[in-house]
Amino acid sequence: MSISSINYSSSILGSQIRNINQQLTDLSTQLSTGKLSQNYSGMGTNEGFAIASRAQLSNIAAYTDTITNVNVSINLANTALQALTTIRNTVQTGAANTGQDLNVNGQTIAQNTAAAQFGSMVGVLNTQTGNRYLFSGTAFNTPSVANADDIINGTTTQAGLKTVMAERQAADLGANGMGRLVQTQPTPSSVKVSEDVAGSPFGLKIAAVSSTLTGATVSGPSGSPVSFSVDLNGTNPSNGDKLSVKFTLPDGSTEQIDLTASTATPTPAGSFAIDTTSPANTAANLNAALNSAITKLANTSLVAASAVVAGDNFFNTASSAMGSAKTSQAATPISGATALSGTVPSDSISPGFSVGDTITVNGTALSFVASGATGNQLNVTDSIQTLLSKIDSITGTSKPSTIHGGAITINTDDAASLSISGSTPGAVAALGSLGFSSTPVTATQPPLRVGSSPASSATTLVNGSANTVKWYTGNDGPGSARSTAVARVDDSVTVQYGAQADEDAIRRQLQSIAVFGTFSTSPTGQYASGQIAALSQRTAQALTQQPGQQRIEDIQTDIAMAQNTMKDATTRQTQAKAQLQNIIDQAESASPDQVASEILALQNVLQASYQTTAKLAQLSLVKFL
Repeated sequence: MSISSINYSSSILGSQIRNINQQLTDLSTQLSTGKLSQNYSGMGTNEGFAIASRAQLSNIAAYTDTITNVNVSINLANTALQALTTIRNTVQTGAANTGQDLNVNGQTIAQNTAAAQFGSMVGVLNTQTGNRYLFSGTAFNTPSVANADDIINGTTTQAGLKTVMAERQAADLGANGMGRLVQTQPTPSSVKVSEDVAGSPFGLKIAAVSSTLTGATVSGPSGSPVSFSVDLNGTNPSNGDKLSVKFTLPDGSTEQIDLTASTATPTPAGSFAIDTTSPANTAANLNAALNSAITKLANTSLVAASAVVAGDNFFNTASSAMGSAKTSQAATPISGATALSGTVPSDSISPGFSVGDTITVNGTALSFVASGATGNQLNVTDSIQTLLSKIDSITGTSKPSTIHGGAITINTDDAASLSISGSTPGAVAALGSLGFSSTPVTATQPPLRVGSSPASSATTLVNGSANTVKWYTGNDGPGSARSTAVARVDDSVTVQYGAQADEDAIRRQLQSIAVFGTFSTSPTGQYASGQIAALSQRTAQALTQQPGQQRIEDIQTDIAMAQNTMKDATTRQTQAKAQLQNIIDQAESASPDQVASEILALQNVLQASYQTTAKLAQLSLVKFL
C-alpha cells in the first residue's frame, strides 16, 4: 500500500486556499473600484438591466445635445424677432408723427429712419447660427432675404421696388392725373364722370353717388365702364345743397368727395359757386370744382394707396400658408369681363349655367340645381355675386370677390392654390361666358407688374417673376413655417422651431417699412404734403396689429412653446437619468461595507486554513501511525 504525500499545491486544502486568495483579490478590486467586476461576465444576473439602462442614458445624452443646440437657435431667433418688434415700433412712431417737413430728396425724417431700419431688418432676417440661416425655412444654408439695395433699386436685369412703385403710380394716376377717370360735360347743364376702362385694376373706382341738389337728376354709378352723371336740368341748386361721391382706392380704402353749393364770395373750400344769373355757369362751376377735387384726391390719397399696393404686388409672393395659425394676406385678384351691367336681377348665373352643371373650386365641387340649393349647391336663378360668395367661402379669401361694372374679380389669399374648372361642358362654356378664357381659371402668381407700356394706359397686371427681384430667397414649406425645422428631443416628442422671412407678420412689416422708406415726392410739389400725410397714415395703420392677422409675437409664442416642450422633456430626462443610474449602480456597484465584511471573513478562514496547513506539514509517518 502506498501513501500519497501531503502536497500543498495538489491537495484539496491547497485548492481551497487558492480560491480564498482569488476571492480576496476580487474583493480587494471591488473595494478599490467600487464595481462588482471588471467584465460583464462577473456582474451577475442583473447586468442585462444595466446594459439596457446604459443605452437609454446614451439616448438621453443625445437628446440633451439636441436640446442645447435647438435652444441656441431659438434664443437667436427670439432675439431677432424682438429686434423686428423694436424696428416696427420705431417706424410706426415716426409715421404717426404729424411733422411732414420734406428734405431736398422729398422725404421726411421719419422716412429716412424707415429706410435705415429696412436695411437693419434685412440684416436681422439673415441671422445665422453656425451655417444655418434662421429665417430661410428648409433652405437653411441660403440667405433668407436678398441684398437690401437690390430689393429697393433692383439689378441690371431685374426691377426693384422703386421701379414697381413708379410703374404702379403712373398706371393708377393715368395720363390726365385724375386716377383713370374721364370727366365731360355732355350738355351745358350736366356733368359726367366715367372710369376709363371696364375691369381695370388701376385708378379710382366709383363706388356711390348721393345728392341733395335741388332740381338735379343724378344717375349711376352704373354701366360698363362705370360712370355717373349729374344734370342740373337748367335750374340752380339751393345754397347748402350737396353732391357726395365715394371712391374705392386700389388698397381697398374709400374716400369721399363732398361739394356744397354756395353763394358766398369768395367760394369756400369744398364748394362750388351758384351763379344766380346762369344755371349753365353753375354747372360749369360744379364741373370745375369736381375736377379739382378728383385731381387732388388722385394726387394725394390715390398716390399713397398706389404705393401701398405696389408694395403688396412686389412683396406678397408667398404661395403657402404662414405660421402655425391661419393668417390674413392681401388678396390677389384675377378678373373676367362680362357683358352684364352688374345690377340685380340682370347679373344672374343663368342662362350661362344650367341645371346639372358642375364647377370645381380648389377641389370642391359646386353643382347647379333648379331650386332649393343647399350646401355646395347654387340655384340657376342665383346672382353672380352669390356664386362669388360661394367661391369665397371655399377659398377663404380675406377680401371678398366682386362684380363691378361688368367686371368680375375673384380675390384669393393664396394665388398658387386657386383653381376653378368646369366639370361639365356647359360649365366650361359658362366660365368662358363670364370672361375667363382659360380652364381651369388660375390666379397670376405675384410679383405683379403693370402689364403694358405706357403704364398710364395699361389695363392689366402680369406675372413679373422673370424680371423682378425675388426678395425672399429661402424656401416655403411644405406645411407651416414652424415645420421647416424639426428636432426629436425625447423618444416620442419632437419640436418644430422653423421660421420664414415671408411669414405674413414679417412680410407685412418689411413691406410697409420698405414702401414708406422708398417713397419720395417733389419737395415743392402742390400735393407733396398730402401724399406724405396719406402714406404716413397708411404706414402707421399697417404697422398696427389688426385682429386676425399674424403678429411677430405669435411667432415668438410658437417657438416659446417649443422651448417649454424641451424644458419639460429635460425635466423628465433628469428624473429618468437618476432612476437609470440607480439601476446600473445596483447591478454593478459593490457595497464597501459588505465587501469589507466579506474580506474580514475570508481572512479569518484563510488564517485557519494556513494554521491547518502548517500542522499537516509537520505530520510524519510515525505520528500518522
